[in-house]
Amino acid sequence: MLCFPPHRYRAADPDTAGSPCEDPHRWLEAVDSSEALAWVEDQNRRTLERFEDAEFETLQTGLREILDADDRIPFVVKRGEHYYNFWQDAEHPRGLWRRTTWESYRQSRPAWEVLIDVDALNAAEGENWVWHGASCLEPETPEARWERALVSLSRGGADADVTREFDLIDKRWVGAGDNGEAGFERPEAKGGMSWIDRDTLFVYTDFGADSLTSSGYPRCVKRWRRGQPMAEATTLFEAGKRELMAIGFRDRTRGFERDFIHHALAFYEQRLIELLPDGEAFPIEVPLSAQAVVHRDWLLVHLRDDWTQGSESETAVSYPSGALLAIDYPAFKRGDRGFTVLFTPDAHRSLEGFEWTRHYLVLDILEDVKHRLQVLTPGQGDDWAPQPIPGLPDAGEIGVAAVDDEESDELFVITTDYLTPTTLSRMDLAQRDPAASDERLETIKRAPSFFESQGMRVTQRFATSQDGTRIPYFLVLPAGVEGATSGHGDRPAQPLPTLLYGYGGFEISLTPHYIAGAGRSWLSRGGAYVVANIRGGGEYGPRWHRAALKGERHKAFEDFAAVAEDLVATGITTPERLGIQGGSNGGLLVGNMITRYPDHFAAAVCAVPLLDMRRYHQLLAGASWMAEYGDPDSADWDDFLKGYSPYHNLREGVDYPAVLFTTSTRDDRVHPGHARKMMAKMAAMGAGDVYYFENTEGGHGGAADNAQRAKLSALAWRFLWDRLGAAG
Repeated sequence: MLCFPPHRYRAADPDTAGSPCEDPHRWLEAVDSSEALAWVEDQNRRTLERFEDAEFETLQTGLREILDADDRIPFVVKRGEHYYNFWQDAEHPRGLWRRTTWESYRQSRPAWEVLIDVDALNAAEGENWVWHGASCLEPETPEARWERALVSLSRGGADADVTREFDLIDKRWVGAGDNGEAGFERPEAKGGMSWIDRDTLFVYTDFGADSLTSSGYPRCVKRWRRGQPMAEATTLFEAGKRELMAIGFRDRTRGFERDFIHHALAFYEQRLIELLPDGEAFPIEVPLSAQAVVHRDWLLVHLRDDWTQGSESETAVSYPSGALLAIDYPAFKRGDRGFTVLFTPDAHRSLEGFEWTRHYLVLDILEDVKHRLQVLTPGQGDDWAPQPIPGLPDAGEIGVAAVDDEESDELFVITTDYLTPTTLSRMDLAQRDPAASDERLETIKRAPSFFESQGMRVTQRFATSQDGTRIPYFLVLPAGVEGATSGHGDRPAQPLPTLLYGYGGFEISLTPHYIAGAGRSWLSRGGAYVVANIRGGGEYGPRWHRAALKGERHKAFEDFAAVAEDLVATGITTPERLGIQGGSNGGLLVGNMITRYPDHFAAAVCAVPLLDMRRYHQLLAGASWMAEYGDPDSADWDDFLKGYSPYHNLREGVDYPAVLFTTSTRDDRVHPGHARKMMAKMAAMGAGDVYYFENTEGGHGGAADNAQRAKLSALAWRFLWDRLGAAG
C-alpha cells in the first residue's frame, strides 16, 4: 500500500497577529492603496508571464466557448404572462435582462424582449455595473399587468449595490426623463429594498451613522413612501449593533398578505416577526436556531437543534435536530403548539430543502448525498401523506422550483450529474398518478454536451476519518481507466493526475452537477476529479455541520486528508499527482491542508480565501461568521482558532506544495488581504512555487463576466496540469 510519510502537526507561534509592526504584511489590507495595488500588479504580471502561453490560450478559448454558448439553457422565472431570464454571452458580457412568453420559450430559439442591456447602460453612464437581480411587484389581481420591478446593480460585482425602480411596461427607469413620477432609488450600500405596494417599500440599508451592524449589514428596517426623502422613512425595526442584520418583506399571496421582519441575531440565530395590521409585532416563538417559514395557512419549522416543548415530563414533546414541523399558523398565533412532524432525519437521510406549490409541499431529501423527492398534501393524515416522485435519476442533482405557487401545482424539475448535461423539465403535481411507477416529465430544454464523456465513470466511495467517521466522496474517472470503480482493491494501470475539491462549512452540501469546465479542461486530458463531502457541510443535515463547528473545525481538515489518503491507498493517484482546490470557506480548508498536510499533495488552488483567523472578524463581513469559527478576541483564539489560522501556522523549512492564490480587489465579503498576506508571507519565507492573481472586478465570485471567469479558470487548470499532469 502506498502511504504518506509521517507528519506531525504543530501550531506555530501566533504572536505576529497583532499590530502592524508585528505583522509586516498588514499594509496589504489597504485594498486600494497605491502601494498594495502596485504589489498586486507585480504579482499578476509574474503569474501571467509564467502561465499565459499557448496551452493557457487553448484552455481559455475552450472555457469561453462553454460560458458563451448560445444553446445553454436560459433558466426562467414566471411573472404573470412572461418568463424572465438574465443572460450573458460574448456579445453581451455584462448581460441582458429579458423576457418571453411560454409558447416562445418552448421553442429552440425563443423570441426575447430585452428590458435592460447592462452593457449599454454601462456605456451610457460610464460605469462598470454587474447585474445583482430584480424583484417584480405582483399586481393586486391576476388579470392586472406586472408593471414595476426593483433592479439591483453592483459596481464591479461587490456585495454593496444600488437599487432602482424600473417600469416593465415602458421599459425605462422610473423617474428618468419626463414621466413626472418620482422613482425609488437606493444609494450604494449593503442592503436592499422590497415591495409593500406600488407606492411603498421596505428599505434596509446604510442610513448614515450607527445604521449598520458590526458586520457591515443593515440593522434598521424602514417603511419608505413614494416621493418621500429616504431619510424621512419610518423606522419599523432596529437590530442590535452587534447582531447580524434585519430585513423586511411582504408576503403578497392573495388572501394571505402579511408583513414580516427577518431578524438575524447571528449567523445561526434568527427570528421571524410578523408586523400585524394594528401596528403590533408578533414574534414567532420557535428556537432561534430554527428556520421558520409561513405559507398561506401553514407555519413550517426546520430545526437545527433538538427542541423539547413543555416543562412537565408527562406533557413534554421532543423533536430532533434536522426535523421539519408544521402547524396551522392562525392556530399557532392563538397559542396552539400541536406540531405535525413532516420529516425526521436518520443516519443516512437529511432534509436539503422544500418547495411549495399551490396545493402541495415538495421535500428535497438527501440520502447518502443522493436526492429523493417527496410530495406532501397539507392536512392529509398525521404526516401529510408523503408520496415519492418516481422516475427520477437515482443519483446526481435534482432541483425543483414552483412555476407559480400562487396559481398552479406545476414544477420545474432540473436534473444533471457530473457527466450528464442539465435537463429542464416540467410536471404538474395535480395531474400525477401516485400509483404510477414512472412520473411523466415534459422535457422543455436540454443543455449541450461540452466534452466527450464516453468511457468516463462516476462512483461514490467512503473514506474513514481519523475518529472513525465514514466520509463520502464522489470520484469521476477519465476514459480508459479499467476496473478502478469496482472496489478499493482495483487500481488504474498508472496513478492519475487528480484534483480533490472541498468546502466543508456553513451547512452547504456539495451535490453532483455537470462539470463542463472540468470535463473539457481536466477529465478529457486524463485527470480524475473528486468531490469530498466532509463535515461542516450539510450533506447529513445540522449534525454534519455541527461536527466541524468552531473548536471541532479540525475534523473537516481530517476528513479531507482522509479522502486524500484513500485516493492514494487505492491507487487512484500519488501525493506527487494529487492537487486540491477550494474557495472562500473552502479556501480556509485549502490553507489548512497546506499548513497541516503539506506532504499529502503537490498543488493547491486557494480562491477568495479566509486565511488570517486572528483578524478575520475585523475585515469586511468577517464578524458575521463568528458563529461558524469563533471569536478571536476571546479564549477561542488560544483554545482552537490559532490552531487553524493558516497565516499564523506557516513554518520555515517546510517543503510546501505549489500554490496558486486567487482573489478579487472588489471582494467586499472576504477581504483580499487574506490572500495577499499569505502570498507575501510565503514569498518572504522563500516557500518557492507560489503564485498569485487578483482580478480587479468580480466581488466574492472572483469575476464579473464570462471573459474574466474563463481567464481565472484557465489559469487554475493550466497551473494544476503543469504541476500534476507533467508529473507522470
